[in-house]
Amino acid sequence: MAAPSDVPAAQPASRTTKIAVVGAGAVGSTLAFAALTRGSARTIALLDIDREKVDAEVLDLQHGLMFTPQAHVIGSDDPAVCEGADVVVVTAGAKQKPGQSRVDLAEATIGLMRNILPGLVEAAPDATYLMVTNPVDVVTYAALKISGLPPERLFGSGTVLDSSRLRVVLAERCGVAVGNVHAYIAGEHGDSEIALWSSASIGGVPLLDWVPVGGAGPIDAATRAEVHHEVVDSAYRIIAGKGATNYAVGLAATRIIEAVLKDERRIMPVSSLLEDYHGISDVCLSVPSLVDRRGVTSTVRVPMSDDELAGLRASAESVRAVQRRFGF
Repeated sequence: MAAPSDVPAAQPASRTTKIAVVGAGAVGSTLAFAALTRGSARTIALLDIDREKVDAEVLDLQHGLMFTPQAHVIGSDDPAVCEGADVVVVTAGAKQKPGQSRVDLAEATIGLMRNILPGLVEAAPDATYLMVTNPVDVVTYAALKISGLPPERLFGSGTVLDSSRLRVVLAERCGVAVGNVHAYIAGEHGDSEIALWSSASIGGVPLLDWVPVGGAGPIDAATRAEVHHEVVDSAYRIIAGKGATNYAVGLAATRIIEAVLKDERRIMPVSSLLEDYHGISDVCLSVPSLVDRRGVTSTVRVPMSDDELAGLRASAESVRAVQRRFGF
């Protein structure tokens, strides 16, 4: 029998996860905080051109490490801080002002993407890229063209937040917990977005068949119109009151990141490049999609009414018109 070797057997390399957040403003810093408290990754890296700002955000987050799952927080104004990232989240962009539409933000934000994306891809060529910057659908399409990354590995946060807003409002109207509501907003993350009422359900009951409980009113056509208006208008109300949305979008983006890092195969209405989705192609738009460690691997063809399908196509044309304005 051969003598046992004195050399220990090789151990498999430990697998750690890293999120790089580009932009240390309200959304980026809130996203980093949400990821830290949820234990989304072992390393959270912040990148911002304002070195003093990013250093301060990193220090503030580090001072809370005693109260969070084990993690390492770093930051820099050098894209090299993103090296080795599994997911790169881009939140940097022009700040939306009260009364300003998302489309108004497009020109400056696309210019910023031209400047920053090549360096990011060089630093983290194998990462999955999540675009959170508004107008997210147009920016995502431009980022795909600028970066040359495959469509499954670069996509936008889309209407994940809008769908959460829809579910919250419906839960309040129906007197149930939000976790019992299953409904999606699709299309543009913006004014032309649509609610997919025909596939929505509460506790397994189709929303259109829902019988009110506990004194709640029916979800009739008038109520659905009110709910949809409330969802579309909510971002403008928040921006008018405090200058920016940050908490919910930070949580929504973190949840998308976790679906990638944990290979969850979760269905989420993210914004990705569509090819023949109900006849819609060559535009980034939000529809229910499968998200896992590879990114966006497929779309889900949920049933739609004629009105919903017409609304989705109109939303696609609205986004395309903006794309064409900027040469895409």
